[in-house]
Amino acid sequence: MDQYLTVFITVAEKQSFSRAAEVHHMTQPAVSQYVRSLEERMGTKLLERSNKYVYLSKAGEIVYSYAKEIMSLYDNMREQVNDLSQSPSGTLKIGASYTFGEYVLPHIISQTLHVYPDIKPSVTIDNTEEIMHLVETRQLDIGIIEGHVTHQSIKKTIFAVDSMVIVASPHHPLAQLSNVTTAQLEEQNWIVREYGSGTREAMDRVFKLLAIEPRKLLHYSSTQPIKASVEAGLGLSVLSTWAIKKELEHNELTTIDSPKLPFQRSFAYLEHSSFRTKALQAFIDIMKQHVDQP
Repeated sequence: MDQYLTVFITVAEKQSFSRAAEVHHMTQPAVSQYVRSLEERMGTKLLERSNKYVYLSKAGEIVYSYAKEIMSLYDNMREQVNDLSQSPSGTLKIGASYTFGEYVLPHIISQTLHVYPDIKPSVTIDNTEEIMHLVETRQLDIGIIEGHVTHQSIKKTIFAVDSMVIVASPHHPLAQLSNVTTAQLEEQNWIVREYGSGTREAMDRVFKLLAIEPRKLLHYSSTQPIKASVEAGLGLSVLSTWAIKKELEHNELTTIDSPKLPFQRSFAYLEHSSFRTKALQAFIDIMKQHVDQP
């Protein structure tokens, strides 16, 4: 059954029987037969055809989603069986939200590969909500996020604490003041992340903590352009101290003090399976050691 699902997934993703045939080193009629057999088992049509492409029917979308999860489970099963007699090795599917994924995760992966060169990491960086979805559907072995876990089937382990601060250009008018009022903060331009992001969730909690309701918001989908915009003087933002370490050292950004800040938030790693491969356990051990370092 796994071969039928594998071929179906490839056809759906390539939107072509001929391209799927090339991937699997099969003839196009053989690929068509695999898909036809799967459709017969499902009792419905899974693919629709246009002049140039094939695309998923409504039923096909359902089968595709479950097929991806089934094949991920199958891969995990093989990894864990092979893992019993081996040192940490094999593919490790890691997901992380943007702040951790862009500023902390690369150093942890570097340490992991230095100690365990046979581990093959595959990394996905996205917002918190999407990482939770990928863990829940077993497309990731581990997901590292900030923010609340809204998916009940996921195991969550808090392992690190991060600080959120208000950042500004060193040349921003408020950066020159020793005392900044909430009224002054509220009237500023604020550069924020999109909804669904753990950083945006933390930003909104900071606004609530400061009792301000900014009306002038500029939205970005990642942290790097936010930093560049703040540095250019477009406005203020609330960012992790992990994300602005280099900019503070080079005096490209500064922080604005408030008696209610910094705001502390937790980072957690998420797992769906109760079984850990040796590769996953090794990665988690190194990650914990890294965040515990001063």
